[in-house]
Amino acid sequence: MSKYFTDGALASRWRSIPGLGFCLLVVLLLSPLLASAHNISGANARFVEGLDGPAVIPYLYLGAKHMVTGYDHLLYLVGVVFFLLRLKDVILYVSLFTLGHSLTLMGGVLLEWSVNAHLIDAVIGLSVAYKAFENIGGFKQFFSWQLDARAAVFIFGLFHGLGLATKLQDLSLSADSLVVNMLSFNVGVEIGQALALAGIVVVLGLWRRSRYFQRQAFSANTLLMSLGFMLAAYQFSAYLWS
Repeated sequence: MSKYFTDGALASRWRSIPGLGFCLLVVLLLSPLLASAHNISGANARFVEGLDGPAVIPYLYLGAKHMVTGYDHLLYLVGVVFFLLRLKDVILYVSLFTLGHSLTLMGGVLLEWSVNAHLIDAVIGLSVAYKAFENIGGFKQFFSWQLDARAAVFIFGLFHGLGLATKLQDLSLSADSLVVNMLSFNVGVEIGQALALAGIVVVLGLWRRSRYFQRQAFSANTLLMSLGFMLAAYQFSAYLWS
C-alpha cells in the first residue's frame, strides 16, 4: 500500500477528484479496445496452426507480441510496480507474477485443463481492480486487513497464465514438439513482459519526480480500478450470453 493514501477517507478523496469524469470517459472510449485484451489475431492464429514440429522463433515472437499487446496484463503490471521504488522490489514482485503465470500457462496447455475463458478473463480484470484498490489503501481503510501483496501477485499470476493458456487452447496446435513450442512461447512472453516493464518503470520514475505525482496518483489508480471492473463486467456479460 502506498504511503500517500494512509490517511483520510477514501470517499472524500473520490469526491474531490477533479478528473473523475474524464477517467470515466477514458474507460468508455477504451472499452472496445480493452475488451479484446489478449486475443490472438486471426492472421497469427492461422500462421501458428500451420506450423508442424519445433518452431522456436515463431513462438518466441508470438509470445512477446501477445504480452506487449495484452492490455489486461500490462494494466496489472502497472498496478504492481506503481509504488515500487527499489529495483529489487520490482524484480521480486515481477518474478512472483512470472512464476505464477508460467506454471498455469504450461500446465493449462500441456495438461489440457478445461476452463471457461470468459470467467478467467473476468478474474484477470478483477485482478487489475484489486491491485489498484490495494494501492490506494482501500482494503486497510474499509476492511482493516488485506492479503499479503506478494501472495496476491503470485495468485493472480496463476490466473493470468491460465488466461494465456485458454487463448492457445482455442487454436489447433500440432502435438509434435508441443513442449518445445510452449516453452518458446513462454520465453517470448517473458521477453515481451521485460520490454514493456522497462518502459513502464521509466515512465513511472519520471512521473514520480513531478510535484503533481501525489495528487495524480490517486486519480490514476481510480482509473486503473475502473478499467479493471470494466474488463471484468465485459467478460461476465460474455459468459452469461455465451
